[in-house]
Amino acid sequence: MFHRALQGFIEVVCGSMFSGKTEELVRRCKRAQIGRQKVQVFKPRIDDRYSKDHVQSHDANRLPSIAVDNSRQILDLVDDNTRVVGIDEAQFFDDGVVEVANKLAYRGMRVIVAGLDMDFRGQPFGPMPKLLAVAEAVTKLSAVCVVCGSPASRTQRTVGNLEPNSTVAVGAKEMYEARCRFCHEPETHGQK
Repeated sequence: MFHRALQGFIEVVCGSMFSGKTEELVRRCKRAQIGRQKVQVFKPRIDDRYSKDHVQSHDANRLPSIAVDNSRQILDLVDDNTRVVGIDEAQFFDDGVVEVANKLAYRGMRVIVAGLDMDFRGQPFGPMPKLLAVAEAVTKLSAVCVVCGSPASRTQRTVGNLEPNSTVAVGAKEMYEARCRFCHEPETHGQK
């Protein structure tokens, strides 16, 4: 990488649920720690599926994190000597997370953002489109479609007792499945 160690930049890891986004965020942050760089990881307080003080993948790979109520708190909590900032589940943050990521990058930090690029309806999710637009690097991961085995780029909501138009319902395998474009049924909202 050309002098990136001295310059700040934003990288986004996106994809459907079960595609390995948090796993990749944790991997990149751990590699930075091996390189003796100070790393701080943040997540929205709403995501307490596995732990209140760790980001954790579905495969139980985890890293200590700080839960925040809004994106502005990230700026307040990042230490000056931090070199790498991880932000997990970015789709749950307010639009201010884009400005936060930019400010951190301009302060010379590597900002690694992970999140769903589409909601269960197949629509762009929260601030993710804007983060994708300002990032220097984007990695789009795919899962495996549980219906046909093809690469899955969509998230299917499988429970029907939620408000159909609510895009935020924190859950895992009990509420969602990975689906390919052709097996995704956004109009069902889990109603079978």
